[in-house]
Amino acid sequence: MKKILTIDGGGIKGVFTLAFLASIEQKLKQPINKYFDLIVGTSTGGIIALGLGKGFSATELLEFYIELGEKVFGGNRFLRWIKHWGLAKYNNEVLTKSLYKKFGNSRLGESKVRLVIPSQALETGDVYLYKTAHNKRFKEDYKKTMVEIALATSAAPSYFPSFRSRTGAVMVDGGTYANNPIVIAAVEATGILNWSSDQIEILSVGSTFEPLNINLAKKIALGKSYWAVKSLDLIMKGQSSAAIGMAKHLSNYHVTRIDEVVSNNKFKLDSIESMNDLKGLGSIKGRNEFQNIEQIFFSQSASQFEPIYKLK
Repeated sequence: MKKILTIDGGGIKGVFTLAFLASIEQKLKQPINKYFDLIVGTSTGGIIALGLGKGFSATELLEFYIELGEKVFGGNRFLRWIKHWGLAKYNNEVLTKSLYKKFGNSRLGESKVRLVIPSQALETGDVYLYKTAHNKRFKEDYKKTMVEIALATSAAPSYFPSFRSRTGAVMVDGGTYANNPIVIAAVEATGILNWSSDQIEILSVGSTFEPLNINLAKKIALGKSYWAVKSLDLIMKGQSSAAIGMAKHLSNYHVTRIDEVVSNNKFKLDSIESMNDLKGLGSIKGRNEFQNIEQIFFSQSASQFEPIYKLK
């Protein structure tokens, strides 16, 4: 059996995801990455995936995220809000320094597990997937630094400036097309790695879920000022729903989805004041769900990953 972990984007809401994984990890007594054959993460989920691939425990990454949130998303909230409408809300210098402090110059080729990290090329709009060397065609990405990939997948439009890679390509957040990367994982497993749909299990972890709130639009034909805000929510929820549906089809319905429904506007991508609440929700979710997923995902460790190409 091949086991796959997918991790949604969501900014600081990744604290929920990490608290869930850390809660599971505490019961396992070893890093959670040892149980998965493939990890796919977008945006904040991409940073988490890279950290797990590097060999950090979920508990260690949770501590890093709480510290990171204070540094990156701190400051005057009103001034940030005003700036958000004209320029990127945050400068990525603090994020870059924090990532280098944690990952150093580690490269993708050092990952202990197969990884796929989505991003998007700004010039062309083309999808870009950073991948470990788990196929003969993947000859370049494994040489790239984890920090570069983390910055590329998390360059959320309006929150952070776009990221220019060392090759000159300008990249933006993978969440623009795959905030829930589950179908990318399913395609990678069945189409690239040639794993049988009957022999894969996918654990898909979200970062809290708000019911779609468009009640006013059902009563009144509203225009741009309303849909400029609401359309993104609609697109994101539609993408996630479609991705889960397609992944179920590709994996013969071997999908377990973990998420938590919360009230509207309870958590924002940059709401650092909510980190303790997110941590608590994730911990409770892990405790409650462990018995349901233990046998499927954590009864035995995954096989050791041996990349086709190795760093010199």
